Amino acid sequence: MSEQLTQDDFLGGKIKVWQPRRGYRAGVDPVILAASVPAKSGQTVLELGCGVGVASLCLAARVPGLHVTGVEVQDVYSTLAQRNGVANDLPFEVITADLRSLPAGLRQKRFDHVIMNPPYFDRGAGTMSDDAGKDIAFGGDTPLGDWLEVGARRVGPRGYLTVIQRIERLPEVLAALQGRLGSFIVRPIAGRIGRAPELFLLQARQEGKTPFRMAPTLIMHAGDTHQGDQESYTPAVLAALRSGAELPIWP
Repeated sequence: MSEQLTQDDFLGGKIKVWQPRRGYRAGVDPVILAASVPAKSGQTVLELGCGVGVASLCLAARVPGLHVTGVEVQDVYSTLAQRNGVANDLPFEVITADLRSLPAGLRQKRFDHVIMNPPYFDRGAGTMSDDAGKDIAFGGDTPLGDWLEVGARRVGPRGYLTVIQRIERLPEVLAALQGRLGSFIVRPIAGRIGRAPELFLLQARQEGKTPFRMAPTLIMHAGDTHQGDQESYTPAVLAALRSGAELPIWP
């Protein structure tokens, strides 16, 4: 089994994560998601679709004392998420379940924070991957609206929902959450200055009354073009990726 896995460093080696050598592999996006969550020690966090646990573990490493629960439908990923929680000595409860059929005990709970990195692509508008794990992670068979409905239901009083998603799906996300949550903040994410955003972070709050806000675009890389193999992350992004620094949606 070990030859089918790699152990990869996140947060500059502070977090070490086992994940499949082939198929879906966590990268930068779940780390950016974790960095944007305004969690405080003692609060509860639910991650829907936690994969091998990168976002949850990065968040738990940044904010000690959190109570973090992950839900993952694929057995191989949920098993690795549990293993990674133990290996990093971080409290992380992982539940193997379809988010549309959560266990009764979980359906009765509400959380201070619900986070998610749902599949980026609409299954009805694309083609399937040959790798089942990658196909579910990138497309899946659960509509984005279902992810958001389940997530909004699990947000507790004055709690937050934080989502990372592709920019073209922003209207879909806003429409699905309208009337469920409030105080929306959207932060576009672009690769470089002058480039169109490809992703966005969205944060919304239960019982939130603040008017909609569009935050300044988060720029991932300095310079106009890719400069070979050298690292080019902007200072704020580099601090989040390498040191586990917070990266607020509203800077």
